[in-house]
Amino acid sequence: MNADALIPRFWESGWLDATGAARVTPLTGGVSSDIVLIETAHRRLVVKSALAKLKVRDDWFADVSRNRVEQDYFQYAASIVPDSVPHILGGDAADGWFAMEYLGDGLENWKTALLAEKIDPAVARRAGEVLGRLHAASWDDPAARDRFDTLDNFHALRIEPYLLTSAERVPEAAAFLRAEAGQLAATRLALVHGDFSPKNLLTGPDRLVILDAECGWFGDPAFDPAFLLTHLHLKALLHPAAAALVPAFWSAYAGAVGKELESRTIRLLLCLLLARVHGKSPVEYLDESRRDFVSRFVLAHLAQPPARLDAFTAAWLYP
Repeated sequence: MNADALIPRFWESGWLDATGAARVTPLTGGVSSDIVLIETAHRRLVVKSALAKLKVRDDWFADVSRNRVEQDYFQYAASIVPDSVPHILGGDAADGWFAMEYLGDGLENWKTALLAEKIDPAVARRAGEVLGRLHAASWDDPAARDRFDTLDNFHALRIEPYLLTSAERVPEAAAFLRAEAGQLAATRLALVHGDFSPKNLLTGPDRLVILDAECGWFGDPAFDPAFLLTHLHLKALLHPAAAALVPAFWSAYAGAVGKELESRTIRLLLCLLLARVHGKSPVEYLDESRRDFVSRFVLAHLAQPPARLDAFTAAWLYP
């Protein structure tokens, strides 16, 4: 995508005012897409295009059609939680880009806040409620099942680089990881975001906005809370107070979704914690001692995972 070449099209569409020059600024924060901010004197919008090779150390390739998946996810979610997804202005699936509203003013990235020790259980509760509402509304929805029949995309972006790569690199956990990967791929219950993490959540007074939905897939809803809980537990290794966010998130999510997903979520949480140390997208803020702790903790609990999340978090004590 050449953002400069798109600007005349944006003028014609009315997305940008055609008076004065437009400034293009690359945005950072992701490994899977090129994202730019386009500004004129009176308007700002963001343009996103998927990359065929992700920007990580390992070779990691994925079909750029996920750009269309992301647009579809936001459009579907807008009917359920309209204030919690960005407004899509339009795009071109063949060219692999879309434009959306700029959300920078008045909203803070939750990952940035957590790393700065801004621990607010209200944000965690809001994240749990929004995610639970999305899962509950899409549960067994035949329209969502057909629209998000995207297992190949989810496999390339999540199952292979996270679970299966970790199975190759940690032989002691291989049987557990491969079994969970198989169950994950075979489950089709609700619409999954696939990257529900603090870096993809913008927060503000009484508002939470979800970003980066290119992994969207009608599958195993337990993946999303497990993914978010992975990040909360890892943040708690840096700032122990972040552990208080776990029950705040989980109680709100469980109440909103209205389904029993705790044991399944815990099993995937073990997989994803190990994957954030040994997979293709390792977490960047843990030192070697904490990475070793994650591996030891997961391996110690694979044979008999905790039955309840509160027991899991209570055992998550970094020496």
